[in-house]
Amino acid sequence: MATEQEIELEIQEKELTAPRVTPDIINATIAKEHYHIFQGTSLTVCVIELKNGFTVTGESACVSPENFDAEIGKKIAFDNAREKIWALEGYALADRIYREGRKT
Repeated sequence: MATEQEIELEIQEKELTAPRVTPDIINATIAKEHYHIFQGTSLTVCVIELKNGFTVTGESACVSPENFDAEIGKKIAFDNAREKIWALEGYALADRIYREGRKT
């Protein structure tokens, strides 16, 4: 599976210049991140607070408690929360394009 960076590079190499959401745009929307690990479990929840105040959540958990690592759990939970921002930013861009009367 291609990484986000590899896909971004391919888009740039192909000179695809129509309005789009980029990893930099996603990263720029993030204001804060918060984590909670539920005591006695491997469940980690990440709350990403966007600059406009909206929040998205992501979670991670492992089946075997002996495999639990808090830092890995935080990374996975963050990635799962961040992934949700793509749909929100995609919708926002499509709405702006629509309102400006351009075709997508």
